Amino acid sequence: MASALLALAGLLVHTMAPAADQAATQATQVRVATSMGDFVIELMPERAPLTVTNFLRYVREGYYSGTLIHRVVANFVIQGGGHAASDLKLKPVHDPVNNESGNGLQNKRGMVGLARGENAHSGNAQFYVNLVDNPDLDPLPTRWGYAVFGRVVQGMDVVDRIGVTPTGASGPFKSDTPLKPVVIQKVEILDGTSQAAAPTTAPVATPVATPSQDTILSPK
Repeated sequence: MASALLALAGLLVHTMAPAADQAATQATQVRVATSMGDFVIELMPERAPLTVTNFLRYVREGYYSGTLIHRVVANFVIQGGGHAASDLKLKPVHDPVNNESGNGLQNKRGMVGLARGENAHSGNAQFYVNLVDNPDLDPLPTRWGYAVFGRVVQGMDVVDRIGVTPTGASGPFKSDTPLKPVVIQKVEILDGTSQAAAPTTAPVATPVATPSQDTILSPK
């Protein structure tokens, strides 16, 4: 009887293991819907757990809806997710996240990173997509880099179109902003992707004061 129970237990473990492995490896993907088209980002919580959790908190709060891709530099990056399209002002943010640029992910074409200021640990809501390989954004033994936390898996053609849109000075932006606003309409978690990287309910956090307009939230 005991041997039969052990055999049954072994069978159950054997049949359940593939499903567990599949759930563990299933990636979290989000769709970024913009006024110029959509692109999909696959997140990498195994390499950047703090940054992915931080990003998903903003996604679940609907923070990115109605924000701008406010910075476009051809052959470099597109950047957005912080300025409201309605008044061009920076939106209030949560506390910044610790820099995870030493996670082994590189700023190659199509990779997505967290924008920040001169302070290495100042990244909050704004993100960028690399239009080309940008090794200068990777960390060195003597300095911090910019933390990569995902990659574009669909819609890179949309990112490229945004990357060549005419830019100049407009409102509070002295340069490199699209002359025809590129609006992030919403960012949403795709159905069927794993949400293990962050809790279902966003952590309770009190937004900090809106940064001043001259704050450099830039990957360059």
